[in-house]
Amino acid sequence: MGDGKGKEALAGFWKRVRRNKVKIEIVTSDLSAAFIASVMENVPDAIHVYDKFHVSWLVTDAVDKVRRSVYAQETDLEKRKIIKGARWLLLTKDKDVFDDEKKRRLDNILTTNTPLFHAYYLKEDLDQIWSRESKEEGEKQLAYWCERARETKLQPFVKVANTLMASRTGILAWYDAPLTNAILEGINNKIKVMKRRTYGYRDDEYFNLLLLGLHDKTNAIRG
Repeated sequence: MGDGKGKEALAGFWKRVRRNKVKIEIVTSDLSAAFIASVMENVPDAIHVYDKFHVSWLVTDAVDKVRRSVYAQETDLEKRKIIKGARWLLLTKDKDVFDDEKKRRLDNILTTNTPLFHAYYLKEDLDQIWSRESKEEGEKQLAYWCERARETKLQPFVKVANTLMASRTGILAWYDAPLTNAILEGINNKIKVMKRRTYGYRDDEYFNLLLLGLHDKTNAIRG
């Protein structure tokens, strides 16, 4: 556990790593500049994989920014009505729950709004970066995706494309070590639920004890 999101939050962790002579070979993290710098400083030889789900989040956030921009600029009341409340339709990956009405509405949105059409299919095609036969093919797919994103001239996607190209070494490291932060994100969700149930904790030490108990159901402290 560390306090904050900067490099200093990891200071205690690296001290324990050195004290116990732990050899870290693979690291997964989000695209936090502070965490990336900390890993480079302390385990420069480790494979550092940038979590694919955090990369996907950048793209879904870009889709939502395009949606809000299109809605704000649209003057046709019928088109505004179609776009309003369409966030879930555009961002969800769970297409199996779509009934005919939802499918028609999504098709209507994409056929009447060129920016949303480009944004939506860029989001849908993102996973191809991690599904190629080799790292070299993955790099080509990443470059192709970023080129398409820039060609749209949609600023949220131009920004994401620049970020992904600057981060390509860590993104493509997935081909060397196909790992994600999924387990950690599951723990984070448990922490968020725990905080919501109690409306927060004023005693940090007690809260830390609760966090330490999360991994072991037999010893977990109920709060």
